[in-house]
Formats: sequence, C-alpha cells, structure tokens
Amino acid sequence: MSTTMPNESNLNRKWYIIDAANKPLGRTAAMAATLLRGKHKPVFAPHADCGDHVIIINAEKAILTGKKLDQKMYYRHTGWVGGLKEMKYSKLMATKPELAMQLAVKGMLPDNTLGRTALTRCRIFKGAEHTHAAQSPEVYEF
Repeated sequence: MSTTMPNESNLNRKWYIIDAANKPLGRTAAMAATLLRGKHKPVFAPHADCGDHVIIINAEKAILTGKKLDQKMYYRHTGWVGGLKEMKYSKLMATKPELAMQLAVKGMLPDNTLGRTALTRCRIFKGAEHTHAAQSPEVYEF
C-alpha cells in the first residue's frame, strides 16, 4: 500500500464562509486558521500546502471576551527612532475590524512560507456582503 502525498495535481480547494457575528474573535480566527492550513482534511501533511479558501464576514460584529476590549493593545512600529505606535482594541475594532481579525488569524498560522501563503487565501469583510459569490462558497458552522 502506498502513501499519497498532497500536491497541486490531486488537491481540491474549496471555499468556505465563516460568519463572525456574535462569536469570539479568537475562536473564529482559530477555525479559519484550521481551514487555511487544511488540518480538517484526511490528506493533511504539515509540510504541504493543502488548505482551502476562507471568507470571514461580519468582522465588525466579532466580540472580545473579558476585559480585552479595554486592556489589549495593538502595537506597530514606523521604523523611525521612537516610532512605536499603540492602539487599544476598542478603537481598532471600531475603525479597522478587518485588521484585528487578520492579526488574529496570522498569529495562529505558522511563521514560514506556508503560513504566509495560507494567509493570502483568507478574505475578511467588515459587513455581511462579500465579492466572492462566483466561487459558490459554502457556509462553515462550528
């Protein structure tokens, strides 16, 4: 009996929609990261890129549990001396909820070329409408 290895020729990528409305940000990101890596498939291999495409809608309606909305900070650096910028997640979720979701998904993917490639297959939308109806995605419930 031979072992089959996933590659581009025998790989079937599907499209999934995850609705983040009234769900915790971290749990939604964890499910998206699992789908992006392909860990839900029986042909999963940690060295191969066998994940699916994920569309996350209603990112602005995702919730942060506990005191994270007031205590958690988003940091970025401009590259200049003394250029560390910080923003509370309450402001980040009000202004750029897509960025907050993308950062959560990125943190749950591996920090190598597989993770960077998987993140390109993640599309995040603020509201309920998305632009990928032609791909006929299916709703993923968790």
